[in-house]
Amino acid sequence: MFQYKVHVLHTGKVRIAPELAFGGDHCSLWKAAGILDSAKKEIWLPVSVFLVETPKGLILLDTGWDRSMSPNGIYDKKAQINSLGSYILYRVNKGVVAKGMTASEQLAQMGIKPSDIDYVIISHLDCDHANGLQQFKDAKHIMVSKSEYEYAKKHSTFRFKKKWWDGLDLDLYDWNDDLGPFNRSYDLFGDKTVELINIPGHTDGLIATKITDPATGKFFLYYGDGGYGEKSWKEMITSGISTDKKAQKKSLEWIRKESLDKNCVESLACHGKEVQPHIIKF
Repeated sequence: MFQYKVHVLHTGKVRIAPELAFGGDHCSLWKAAGILDSAKKEIWLPVSVFLVETPKGLILLDTGWDRSMSPNGIYDKKAQINSLGSYILYRVNKGVVAKGMTASEQLAQMGIKPSDIDYVIISHLDCDHANGLQQFKDAKHIMVSKSEYEYAKKHSTFRFKKKWWDGLDLDLYDWNDDLGPFNRSYDLFGDKTVELINIPGHTDGLIATKITDPATGKFFLYYGDGGYGEKSWKEMITSGISTDKKAQKKSLEWIRKESLDKNCVESLACHGKEVQPHIIKF
């Protein structure tokens, strides 16, 4: 009998400059943002979230887009600017989510209410991961690392907007374990089955979530924007937007090591083109 089940869900798409995802170690911020380039160069990538069934409750990894991004299920510039709270964010991260495809809408189709979710775990507070947080205001716990929250407060002018989580009761946690490339992690249940592992570089408080079956040692890894798909760690290509390139490279090396581990059942990013909706059982 399977102990863990991971539902891989697509909650719309994001359109970005290719350099944002695969800019490499020497990419400039302006090139990654794509603001000075033609929109014709931009690429569409999925915005994935993950519903994890565990013996200790339901866990949702990231929240994807909010319905306010696409009120009618189609690309809507004006609505996006309002939802994101910034024209610059819209210019860097265009998005769309079809009707019935937000995280809460898909879970409703599965008979799951936001209040049924025991833990919403946010990898980091960028818009395509946290814009949909208000959908889950009734979840039992909304987990954000303290270092990510503090980083977002410092960079609230352009990159992050408090409106996405305003009024929500966030559970801000500090590291209590030593897994990962920088020996900073949070053991959610105190038994190493769900570890929230700091993989800084794209943001300071970015985390990967590692779900491990203690009986077999098999694990699933979600690394958020630690890479933009398997191409990132296979070819060791860092993303264009980074707070610390050296840390980002070290984090990506750790993702590669974990992904190649014989006990890894799947290792997935939020935006990997190869990622398709499916169910993982282990």
